[in-house]
Amino acid sequence: MDERLLAKTFVELADNLVADFDLIDFLRLLTDRCVGMLGASAAGVLLADRDGELRVMAASDEQVRLLELFQLQNDEGPCLDCYRTGAPVAVPDLRTEAARWPRFAARAQLHGFSAVQALPMRLRDEVVGALNLFRAAPGPFDPVGTPLAQALADVATISLLQQRTTQRTTALNEQLQTALNSRVLIEQAKGKLAERQGIDMEQAFTALRSYARAHNRRLSDVARAFIDDTEPLADLVS
Repeated sequence: MDERLLAKTFVELADNLVADFDLIDFLRLLTDRCVGMLGASAAGVLLADRDGELRVMAASDEQVRLLELFQLQNDEGPCLDCYRTGAPVAVPDLRTEAARWPRFAARAQLHGFSAVQALPMRLRDEVVGALNLFRAAPGPFDPVGTPLAQALADVATISLLQQRTTQRTTALNEQLQTALNSRVLIEQAKGKLAERQGIDMEQAFTALRSYARAHNRRLSDVARAFIDDTEPLADLVS
């Protein structure tokens, strides 16, 4: 494991005390680093909205985003159990869980995942969501990687809750609702860009995110501008 990258990640996840804090980009960073540093094949983040309903807020790739959506639509799976109980859920081999989560276990294996680990995003008694790590191969989870993954989830949770403290005029639930609305914009922009450029959804997301970072703009603002055709966005659209 790259210790320098690990240290940088903790700093990035903690460094959220800025006016233009971008929740979507922040959570995507969390999933990307879990894949890059912890050996997960894919990762996703589910957060609760103002009504306590889980929503897919970030995923390391399009395939796992669809799997997370499937889990929510069918109301079964380790990530839901993790959020509802506030306790980690580790499944080294999904083949053993066909009775517990029949639809999820089958769909996850169809997507090429054989093991999953769901970690609560919580601070004391407050659970705001779950960080979910998927692996292609079955087998026990790394005893070193698991506490590191939980530490990343904990730091991300503290950062989310810190936003509520530092921005007292806006409750956390309202921030999450705004992020959910941004997520819809981003998905629309991904679809439009993918169709226009003849690329897949993941490539479209990467292009939008890279453009936003290169121009120091919020991802949702770039997505809205692209959808509405209010700006040329020359570096994005060829």
